[in-house]
Amino acid sequence: MDSFRAFRIDEQDGKIVAGFQQLTINDLTEGNVVVRVTHSTINYKDALAATGKGRILRRYPLNGGIDLAGVVVSSEDAEFQPGTEVLVNGCGLSETRDGGYSEYARVDGESLVAVPEGMTCAQAMQIGTAGYTAALAIHRMEQNGQRPDLGPIVVTGATGGVGSIAIDMLAARGYEVAAVTGKAEEEGYLKTIGAQQILLRDEIDFGKRPLEKARWAGAIDNLGGDYLTWLTRTTDYGGNIASIGLAASHELNTTVMPFILRAVCLLGINSVDTPRDLRRAVWARIGGDLMPQHLDTIGSRTISFDELSGAFQAYMDGTVTGRAIVEITPNP
Repeated sequence: MDSFRAFRIDEQDGKIVAGFQQLTINDLTEGNVVVRVTHSTINYKDALAATGKGRILRRYPLNGGIDLAGVVVSSEDAEFQPGTEVLVNGCGLSETRDGGYSEYARVDGESLVAVPEGMTCAQAMQIGTAGYTAALAIHRMEQNGQRPDLGPIVVTGATGGVGSIAIDMLAARGYEVAAVTGKAEEEGYLKTIGAQQILLRDEIDFGKRPLEKARWAGAIDNLGGDYLTWLTRTTDYGGNIASIGLAASHELNTTVMPFILRAVCLLGINSVDTPRDLRRAVWARIGGDLMPQHLDTIGSRTISFDELSGAFQAYMDGTVTGRAIVEITPNP
């Protein structure tokens, strides 16, 4: 390979500039495995980085894309031989390392996960960081005693990638799922992927007391702010709240009373820096008992690499439902 195309993000005169460039392997951040990237994804975090609305990159320039899947073409890691289908999510992609919006990527073998047996690279990216994060949340909650028979789990930010896949996974595991959304028109979509109850964001009474009537056995929260405060007030005894996102606010105004009087557990979910063994264990579950049942509904949109630069604004406008897959190069 002489040169290849990448979607690169740079900072010039204090402003973010993003677009396609021709690169060589030696232009990429260091790594001991070279991957021919077939697919990536678009996450809210990717949109923040590409539009400059959020300072995601910690160095410039870098290729965008916090996810990638593809085929190993050269390797100094004995575990990953050429021809192996692999994926990377998080692990510093598009933060401190060149990301997945590139026809080739150079990564550390430590960050690689073999695509689970029976799963394609495209399916791995239908899941991507969003699905991995949802699975990590469920895994952590169940390690902490969560069970379907304890009662309903509420998911906020339900039509987003994390929310959608969390609903799918939870329903397949036998949980009763309530979905919180600001999009009344997506009720049919949410019920199709497994939600049994729909709550509209604007109609929620957050309450004012430190403890309100207990409604949930657990929660997966993508919003933060008042929504997370409400969840602490309304989660039942011993329930787990997985805190994943801050789409509404990074602040949390609560008291210690839910944690003491109801033994509520607040679990922080970091999908970027997950230790290697845990990351592989969660992906093994995604290939098994946590495999989403409605991937073609949740990840129904595929865009070409050429269309990438025009796809980010919809994420900033909050008009996206489900997942979008970016086809970097066709499957070999």
